[in-house]
Amino acid sequence: MIYLKTPEEIETMRSSSDLVSRTIGEVARWIEPGVSTRKLDTIAREFILDNGGKPACLGYGGFPATLCIEVNETVVHGFPSDRILLDGDIIGIDTVVEKDGFCGDSCYTFPVGTISEEKMKLLRTTKESLYVGIEAAKAGARIGDVSNAIQTYCEKRGYSLVREMTGHGIGRKMHESPEVPNYGRRGIGPRIQNGMCFCIEPMVNMGSRNIVIAPNGWDCRTKDRRPSAHYEHTLAVIDGQAVPLTTFDYIKEVLQDRFI
Repeated sequence: MIYLKTPEEIETMRSSSDLVSRTIGEVARWIEPGVSTRKLDTIAREFILDNGGKPACLGYGGFPATLCIEVNETVVHGFPSDRILLDGDIIGIDTVVEKDGFCGDSCYTFPVGTISEEKMKLLRTTKESLYVGIEAAKAGARIGDVSNAIQTYCEKRGYSLVREMTGHGIGRKMHESPEVPNYGRRGIGPRIQNGMCFCIEPMVNMGSRNIVIAPNGWDCRTKDRRPSAHYEHTLAVIDGQAVPLTTFDYIKEVLQDRFI
């Protein structure tokens, strides 16, 4: 069932969405060659708690961390560890914050040091496709219209879309209905309505769309081990338009001229 949010509930979600955005902005300050992904996780957890939020990923279905860490070929749900970031890596930082009973969810994929032009094009295309999907998410349209817009944009540029992992509704729970795939046909799926809140999150691969799940049941990587990128916003449909509740502005403040 899709739960439509009241204007008051959407305002509450702005707070959790702002905090998750600020959290990723804080983590951005520390992303550089030589830092461990475990340190990034500690920074995020402490920042969320210090600002009155709850790290919603921590303990969710047994997930052991605040951040989902996505280095190079990792698509989603990677565990923080003692792994040291290297110049030329890319890293997705994906997390969820609960505050005042509602969740906010966002992801941003960062370059580490100087990355190849090939990786930079992947990041730019994936981020651009997020906004293509947002533009398609209008009241009266179908979820399939959003999915198809993302798929078409990326595939025309030579990339593939992960199909097993999708965007999702969000609210009091991290994952609600509807699912929001990054591929599909126009004119199918639930009709978008005012009050719907959901996450659009393209997961785009440089090579094949095929993935492999690690024995831990979480870590998802590309089967061909080529890089994957991931960007995400939490959205609310207000006055017929999908309005981002999360923002990348805090990341932009940190990265400045290095912001993608």
